[in-house]
Order: sequence, then C-alpha cells, then structure tokens
Amino acid sequence: MFDLRIFSIRESRHRIHNPLTETQLADFGARLELGSGTRILDLACGSGELLSSWARDHGVSGLGVDLNPDFIAHARARAEELGVTEAVEFVEADAAGYVSTEPVDVAACVGATWIGGGVPGTIELLSRSLAPGGVLLVGEPFWRAVPRTPDALAGCGVSAAEDYQTLPGLLASFGAQGYDVVDMVCATEESWDRYLAPQWLSMRRWADAHPGHELHDEIRRLLAAEPEQYARYMRTHFGWGVFALIAR
Repeated sequence: MFDLRIFSIRESRHRIHNPLTETQLADFGARLELGSGTRILDLACGSGELLSSWARDHGVSGLGVDLNPDFIAHARARAEELGVTEAVEFVEADAAGYVSTEPVDVAACVGATWIGGGVPGTIELLSRSLAPGGVLLVGEPFWRAVPRTPDALAGCGVSAAEDYQTLPGLLASFGAQGYDVVDMVCATEESWDRYLAPQWLSMRRWADAHPGHELHDEIRRLLAAEPEQYARYMRTHFGWGVFALIAR
C-alpha cells in the first residue's frame, strides 16, 4: 500500500517530483508560449516547481493543489524564494475531483493520473477546469521496452504489462479521446538517474537519523534493493513524458 510518509522521505530534497530536469521543464514552458496573464491549475503539484518557475520566467499565475503537507510547505517556500507569492497559491487538498472555480488556460496533472483513476479519467477531470481552446498537460509513464518476464514486471513494480502503454499507444489514446498532441517532453536515462538516485541519499540520511522509527526497517529494505532493481529493470523498460493536448 502506498505510504505518503515514505514518498515524503525519499523525495524530501526534490523540487521536481518526476524524471525531468530543471532545463527540460524550463524549455517545455518556453515552447508552450506562455504569457503574462496565463492562468494555470496544477493538480498534484508536488513542491510547485512548475508553477513557481514558470511564474518567474513567463509571468503566469495559478493554483497548485496537493495532498502532501510537506510538499505544500516546500512549494510555498519556493514561491517566496523566487518572488512569485503574489502570482501563485498552493492549497493542501486532495486533487482527486478538484475543479477550478474559474476556467484556466492550462490545466495540468504531471505524473499523478491516479487522481482520475487513470489517463482518461484525469483528462476528463482536467477538462472541467479548462477554458475553451486551453491546453492540458498530462504526465504519464510508458513502456520503452515492454517487460516480458515475471521478474521484469516485478522489478518495474507492476503486476501486468497492460498497466502501461508504449509511447505510440499512449499518443494514439490521446487522439482517441479527441485531443491533438501539440508538444511533449520525455525523460532520458540521465533525467531518470537524476530523479531516482538522489532519493537513495535522502533515504540513507533519514534512516541514519531515525534508527528507532517504525519506518526505519522498510526504508532500509528499499535502500538495499532499489539501486540494482532500477539499473536492471526500470532504467531499461520505463519511459515517462509530459504531453500537451488541445481538444479538436
């Protein structure tokens, strides 16, 4: 079962909670031609780097929603650090079912499509907040190479290959839902490394500092297993991307 506390521990030093680098995120925002006055809703916003850095770079404004109180605290601190507290707001709340009170120009869920029960449901949820002609941003894993053995599936943390699509299949599914894909940015092996590997230091530092905590043994178990598991399976099989969509 997913434990929010473990997620907070392993990504406590992350500003971006997915396998994109700061440069990739910045370049993607620039390509979307965001301008002053653009309003963004970011569901499951994590530590708010998308909203805050794009507010700094492009003059956008917006609202971020996340259930994790640690990440919301980080997001508010980051907005203050970048001088954009007048432009962005962060709310601690469940993003599942969250709809903006006013239509937005960009509605995003970058890597948390469980809030809508999967990609189709998340697209439907985001569309309920979107102004006509607006852009949806959806982040989702895909198979770079479909795992074919039980060991590979287990190493990727999934029960069946059908849990995710290949990149062509994922792009086709957006079209089947009535959307044009107008841009995308995908993780590289380097950006995956920069996302996963720093988690191990965060986990080790936490375990050293909390030897009697109820989560200590589980963190130690994950730390012992994950580097090899990542190198053997996840790094080979998993892709990940953010996709910009406009309704047809």
